[in-house]
Amino acid sequence: MSAPSGHPIPSAPPSYEEAVGINMNYPHPYPVPGQKPEEKGMNPPPHMGQPPPANNPITVQTVYVQQPVLFCDRPVQMCCPSCNQMIVTRLSYDSGALTWLSCGGLCLLGCIAGCCLIPFCIDALKDVDHTCPKCSALLGSYKRL
Repeated sequence: MSAPSGHPIPSAPPSYEEAVGINMNYPHPYPVPGQKPEEKGMNPPPHMGQPPPANNPITVQTVYVQQPVLFCDRPVQMCCPSCNQMIVTRLSYDSGALTWLSCGGLCLLGCIAGCCLIPFCIDALKDVDHTCPKCSALLGSYKRL
């Protein structure tokens, strides 16, 4: 039986060597089991003569990553890294750069009689420190300037 183009139809599919194009006359890099190597210096493949690798148990460790906390002038709910408790931060106010610049600006405007000290009484002009209410650890700061 022949195909319309004139080429005979093969009776079986080609072998692996024929399909891939392996040269059967070329020596194999590893000896075939049961045969002795033909050349000196040929070593058996690394998997022969060695015990199979042992099945070692895999240790799994779960790591929880906390998102970075952005501190502002409001209390923040977070997990304290010091005592590992869920807390709402306690705020404390300290005089910072904005407080001192406001005081200096009022002095330049002529508020010398003590009115220039008003910025030291206003929390909205001070820096904010966030501390843990349980362990009193300093967790972060918010600088106005």
